[in-house]
Amino acid sequence: MRHGDAVRLRDRAWEWVAAERDRFVLWLPVCMAMGVVGYDALRFEPPGWLGAAVVAGGFAVAWFVRALWVRVVAVVVVAVGLGMASAQFATWRAAPLVELPSRAAIVVGTVRAVEQLPQGRRVTIEGARLDGAPALPRLLRVRLKAGDEVALATGDTVRVRAMLSRPAPPAYPGGWDLQRDAFFNGMGGFGFALNPAELVAEGPPSGFAAGLQALREIIVGRVNEALEPTEAAIAGTLLTGGTAAIPEVDRAAFRDSGLAHLLAIAGLHIGIVMAWSFGATRLGFALSERAALHWPLKAIAAVAALGAGGFYLLLTGAHVPIMRSFAMAALVTLGVVAGRRAMSLRGLALAMAVLILVAPMEVLGVSFQMSFSAVLALVAGYEALRPALRRLHGDGAWWRRGLGHVVALGLTSALAGTASAPYGAYHFGHVQLYYVVANVIAVPLTALWVMPMGMLALLAMPFGLEAWPLVAMGWGIDGVLLIGRAVSAWPAAVVAVPHMAPWGLALVSLGIAWVGLWRTQWRLAGIAAVVAGLASPLLVAPPDVLVSADARLIGVRSEAGVVYQQVSGGSRFTRDSWWQYWAVAEGSLLAREDARCEAAGCGLAVHGLTVRLVRRPTGCAGDLLVSAEPIPEGCQQGLPYIDRFSVWRNGAHAAWLGMDGVRVLSDRAYRGDRPWVLKTPTRNQIPRGLVVAPSE
Repeated sequence: MRHGDAVRLRDRAWEWVAAERDRFVLWLPVCMAMGVVGYDALRFEPPGWLGAAVVAGGFAVAWFVRALWVRVVAVVVVAVGLGMASAQFATWRAAPLVELPSRAAIVVGTVRAVEQLPQGRRVTIEGARLDGAPALPRLLRVRLKAGDEVALATGDTVRVRAMLSRPAPPAYPGGWDLQRDAFFNGMGGFGFALNPAELVAEGPPSGFAAGLQALREIIVGRVNEALEPTEAAIAGTLLTGGTAAIPEVDRAAFRDSGLAHLLAIAGLHIGIVMAWSFGATRLGFALSERAALHWPLKAIAAVAALGAGGFYLLLTGAHVPIMRSFAMAALVTLGVVAGRRAMSLRGLALAMAVLILVAPMEVLGVSFQMSFSAVLALVAGYEALRPALRRLHGDGAWWRRGLGHVVALGLTSALAGTASAPYGAYHFGHVQLYYVVANVIAVPLTALWVMPMGMLALLAMPFGLEAWPLVAMGWGIDGVLLIGRAVSAWPAAVVAVPHMAPWGLALVSLGIAWVGLWRTQWRLAGIAAVVAGLASPLLVAPPDVLVSADARLIGVRSEAGVVYQQVSGGSRFTRDSWWQYWAVAEGSLLAREDARCEAAGCGLAVHGLTVRLVRRPTGCAGDLLVSAEPIPEGCQQGLPYIDRFSVWRNGAHAAWLGMDGVRVLSDRAYRGDRPWVLKTPTRNQIPRGLVVAPSE
């Protein structure tokens, strides 16, 4: 390279650095998220000092080394180490896993929450004692018997006989880890009542959180009195954040029409609450001549709106999306009070950093991913399109303003929905095609009618006057439901998509961040990363065989389609997770009279090899043996196999068949030895009905 070319290249590099210098800091939360993801991806638990050591080492290098590029790398290392350290600290402070009996137990404990379900109720129990044993350090969630009308409230002591079980393992190796979720959420187990619950003693809620939960239950009770069950379930969700009472058919209508975000309390909801609070406060003070002339009404209204938003945040459970929105709103309020304009991207970055420090494992959740990607797309999109929107506004004529509002609604839905769609595809296995149309109608109805009526109902509840605003709120909810049901019924409203590889999702996330955080044309390079991530299903073959963690479900993806064998008690949730993973509407049940089956078992052709679903010892012939019962020792010699003992020891299994033979992967091998992964069961933990051969 000639000297002149080198000089020009250096000058261009410095011009780029000068144009992007204020954007580098925005990448620090992204690096922190990488540290959390890296910690979770490990197959072993690292030393407790590792994250702190990485942070300290990065600080030391940045302090003592003067080279600019070395300092930049050191700061990145510090951010990654900080994310890893926050994840390690969250693991350290989590309560240990608890042992639960395999038989029915008498559960006595303090009610922490009572939730309405479409049919019945469930209670969350704190300090539970099983058959008089010491109190458990984790929560239990028990579904009460249908028709059990015992009066229970937060703070009461309850006694119930129930069957309990630990959180379910992933439906397949690499599937969503419910055990990890429960570990960090403080949940120890789930169960269902065998007898009606008994109120042992009434008690007031103890602590701020319990008091809030009691308030939520009072609000839900008032809503249930004023509205029909479906309307009440959705109204209760919007006012208290609990979604358990919504019927599955209505939940599906919201999901399939692209309106599921209306049920997930987030930035839209807190934005509506704060906007109406801001306007009402400013209008109220403006009625006073003295206040209008001498008081800083804008700052006062902003602080009042922030207070209303904070109350709504606590009332709805302080979930990740609304915490992000509230953090950004606090920065905007600070800017209004100080007379300065808040930087939206910096506010988003700060909110992300704070959430990672407070709840690092939320980074792996769909709520965190969809929320931050949608807001980043909105901020960056409106920043890039601002000149075009100004030209559309033109001279401010009424028709231009109206057209601008419609365009803004469509643009908001398109940006947020498109940015969050890859995460919905990864976690749920499908995308919605008509989400823009549904949101253009449903979002204004929610913002201008449903939520304002709900706010009025909350204000009227202390005076017992909440009935009429709740009824009006119900009218709006009926309208939103009508939109959701209509759009979800359109042809191809939901399209199943192949499962994206984890590294593909990482590429998509990096690409979205790249496009959204940089300012110059360099940002367009992120589109290539997004496309590569979306194409990852073409490069990674899904497994050909799946076996559930209890062997009650066995699925095979053959040339003829997906078939499955189901033993009594097979999990419907696991089966539906498999259909999403394989991107099929439904598999066909393998019946005994199927032409591929005989008395000894069923033989299925997969890529030129044979998968044998063994039913009798004489059926031990094939390239892969799979059985819902223990396979006899004579069949195990020299043949790959998956049986009930395999899944009992190592969880769900997946297998790939091809020219290179058979590859089998267990859930335990995929997740490794982590604090939230249950230890390998021992001989004295053999489930009922499972007989161990003498040689075992």
